[in-house]
Amino acid sequence: MSGSASTSPRTEAPARSAALIVTTLSLCGIVVSLQQTLMLPLLPALPDLVGASADDTSWLVTATLLTGAVSTPTVTRLADMYGKRRMMVLTLAISVLGSLVGAFSQDLSLLILARALQGVGMAVVPVGIAIMRDELPRERIPLGVALMSATLAIGAGVGPPVAGLIAEHLDWHAIFWVTGAVGVVLLIAAMTVLPESPVRTRGTFDIRGAVLLSAALTALMLAISKGSHWGWGSATTLGLVAGGLTLLAIWVPMELRTPSPLVDLRVSSRRAVLLVNSASVLVGFSMFVNMLLTTQLLQVPDETGYGMGLNALETGWWMVPNAAAFGLMAPVSAWFTRRFGPQLTALVGTVTMGVAYVGRVFLSDNLTQIVLGSVVVAMGTAMVYGALPTMIMRAVPVTETASANGLNVLLRSIGTTSASAIVAAVTSASFVTVGGVDAMSEGAFALLFWLAAAAALGSAVVVLPTLRMQDFAPEADRSGTATTSRPTRVARGRVVDELARPVRRAVVTVLTTDGAAVDWGQADSEGQVTVAVPGPGDYFVVTSADGWQPRSRIVTLEDDIRFPPLVLRHRLTLEGTITDPDGAPIAGALVILTHHAGEAVHSTRTDHEGHFSVPRPANGRYVLSAIADNGATGARPVTVWEANRTADLTLGTPLA
Repeated sequence: MSGSASTSPRTEAPARSAALIVTTLSLCGIVVSLQQTLMLPLLPALPDLVGASADDTSWLVTATLLTGAVSTPTVTRLADMYGKRRMMVLTLAISVLGSLVGAFSQDLSLLILARALQGVGMAVVPVGIAIMRDELPRERIPLGVALMSATLAIGAGVGPPVAGLIAEHLDWHAIFWVTGAVGVVLLIAAMTVLPESPVRTRGTFDIRGAVLLSAALTALMLAISKGSHWGWGSATTLGLVAGGLTLLAIWVPMELRTPSPLVDLRVSSRRAVLLVNSASVLVGFSMFVNMLLTTQLLQVPDETGYGMGLNALETGWWMVPNAAAFGLMAPVSAWFTRRFGPQLTALVGTVTMGVAYVGRVFLSDNLTQIVLGSVVVAMGTAMVYGALPTMIMRAVPVTETASANGLNVLLRSIGTTSASAIVAAVTSASFVTVGGVDAMSEGAFALLFWLAAAAALGSAVVVLPTLRMQDFAPEADRSGTATTSRPTRVARGRVVDELARPVRRAVVTVLTTDGAAVDWGQADSEGQVTVAVPGPGDYFVVTSADGWQPRSRIVTLEDDIRFPPLVLRHRLTLEGTITDPDGAPIAGALVILTHHAGEAVHSTRTDHEGHFSVPRPANGRYVLSAIADNGATGARPVTVWEANRTADLTLGTPLA
């Protein structure tokens, strides 16, 4: 079947449908976030309520962090493979089950299990963002993404006062009943409102990768979250760190060899994605320091001269403006993203956070300054949180949307967990006693504000190079034509050479015959590649790989939506001639190409005319060296970039 793919009209969701999708997903995100934070105000009272030590009850927080971090990569990868709505519903159902277990439990072990099940709900946010990319009209995606990203902070801000009200007027189990009841309503809404995405890669799930990464994350997150309790230099903490890093060292090369990996490191290692994910860790750290320090400043006894002496419920109410700032700034972040791009939005947000933290070092003397400083940091954070997922989506293929955002959310979670651990370490090392009450010293607050400012401004430095990168440009800017059809099918193919051997890391870019960008994908270790397309029809396909001459062709996709073999025929080469000082060619000379960092890349010998040829290496700086049979040597720097490269070399005088 043929016909122009560009003639397939994009079916835009009606305004009401788009609004329903955004509302449903955002409410799901808020409820999941509430599940994480409603328990926090009760932690001081829980040892008496359940008859356990404070150290034991702290696992009610740790269990949620662990399962959230461990489950997010798995759930998001399954969403890309088998359906985003399906995994959204499953994740919500597991969270509701956790609420029900907690509502009927008094035993600590069952409560920890309940909190662990609730932690799985953290995957709702990246899956929800992926659904928005598939279902919303293009112009509504930035607002939807900004609202979805803000739900974590909104829930964190609303959670404390809601928990305080519940604890004051109801049995503490009502915390589980409330989230469970609302979760059931949203579960029904998700099944009713959300459509199932047609973009599904299917394939074989990477069980080995999931098990290894889960074990590594469990070890590292345990070390980070419990290190302040066990001691940072204790054998348990150091053993967990060593074990986690060892498992990661095994996992990374295994993922690179796996045809359908849990986390596509080939995409994640692209400079654009790497920069965004690096910034996410720093932003996550800076954001959570704001939550933690503002809460402590409001509760520190006023006898210290710098605390407000508020109780938990009053503190919760004064944190509501922080949450409101996230919700109100979401449309601003979306408008800024549409007008100036997500990179500048993220840069403005990170700089705002950094400047606000510097201001908080000197302006935290009264309630107004504390709350206002917290709100300004939240405004900057909302800008960044709305921009980062958009940057990720523009830098990865459509088929990788959920898993790529899942990794980004995981890295933000690592940042927030690190913030909690560092704040706990500084707090324990800087206690002062005022009126018989232990409190963190004023100098410790200033130190942590400076650290948060450094993290925010550091993320701004990381974001800065992205301003000139085309990876984050919308499709219309890249191709000159707006995408006219929404991808609804997944096309598969294989990139090979003339001998049918797989070409690894090849990139396949698909456009309509009118030049509108559709999608792109990167070949795995077996040369297999998947891209999302609107359906059968004619497409312009560009295939490229490092060291190969690119090829382009018109491909007609039939009903089975499968590409014919994408063959790369010509290897690019680095070639030249080795001569003596008189210009005479040297036959049989040994030619060695080394990377500027030191490692050997290729070696060969010249032919009877002194000519050599080696496969063109990856772009970069190299050193070309040669030695003749008579002992004459020579070397020269060579910069390789894109096409074939010619590099001649004249050897010096032979050794005596």
